[in-house]
Amino acid sequence: MQKLFAGRSADDVAASQARMRGLMAQEGLPYGERTHTYNSRLAQELGKWADTQEQGAAFHDAMFHAYFVTGQNIARIDTLVQIAESVGLSAAEARAVLSERRFKAAVDADWQRAHDYGITGVPTFVANGRGVVGAQPYETLERLLHIAGAQPRDGQE
Repeated sequence: MQKLFAGRSADDVAASQARMRGLMAQEGLPYGERTHTYNSRLAQELGKWADTQEQGAAFHDAMFHAYFVTGQNIARIDTLVQIAESVGLSAAEARAVLSERRFKAAVDADWQRAHDYGITGVPTFVANGRGVVGAQPYETLERLLHIAGAQPRDGQE
């Protein structure tokens, strides 16, 4: 736990985790007790590939659960392949995507775009040049869109 939150006091860590648990609970989402942070680069590349498949949304949901609920090491190729297979994606294709780094350039482009916007944390929500960083309540995102000039759809005000 010390390495995950190096440089922060125990009170900061407890408050941060309590805040995140509360936000997740408000949305009806599970949230485990994280003790490690793992490099998510390969997970991002596999996620880009999953977005091209019918099971893309299911893959992202499974990745959320693996990382934030059960604390799996999403830096491991075998873990990523198992997650892909668990939602009906081809394990062999997932492994090939990762070993050949087929979506590396696409993720590099995403990272460059984030850098160009000055984004340093995730999630970050950007609308019309304005943004908010971190898990936010619905009302904050709604306000961001309103300030950015978005108009509600008919009947959804």
